[in-house]
Amino acid sequence: MSLQTEVMTAMKAAMKAKDQNALASLRAIKSAILTAQTESGAGEELSEEQEIKMLQKLVKQRKDSAAVYQEQGREEMAQEELDQAAVIEQFLPEQLSEEKIEEVVASIIEKTGASGMQDMGKVMGLASQELAGKADGKTISTIVKRKLA
Repeated sequence: MSLQTEVMTAMKAAMKAKDQNALASLRAIKSAILTAQTESGAGEELSEEQEIKMLQKLVKQRKDSAAVYQEQGREEMAQEELDQAAVIEQFLPEQLSEEKIEEVVASIIEKTGASGMQDMGKVMGLASQELAGKADGKTISTIVKRKLA
């Protein structure tokens, strides 16, 4: 089942349950899908990779907004953003634990022979490809920096 079909099914369930937070999140996903389809032309289906990137972007936006709200002491707004991020994350593949990400990064460093921060770009490129959709870039970057330092 395509992401768009899954989102529409979830939207119907959210409407019946009168879950405004889930509904707002699902509408954001639907909007992003439609925008991506019109950008790529002819309303064609998005690839799974494009869908994952789009969903990760939406989650990151929500988490960044929540962080800003928390800095401003607006806990209710921050919680709303985090709740929406949680709804969107349901459509992402299961995220890897930090230990698993460290294992993958360590194997990439070993394969490439990376020895310091000057090799970070090379390691990040390979790690981002291998972990696409399974881990966010910020976590990967933090682990790569720690391993190469």
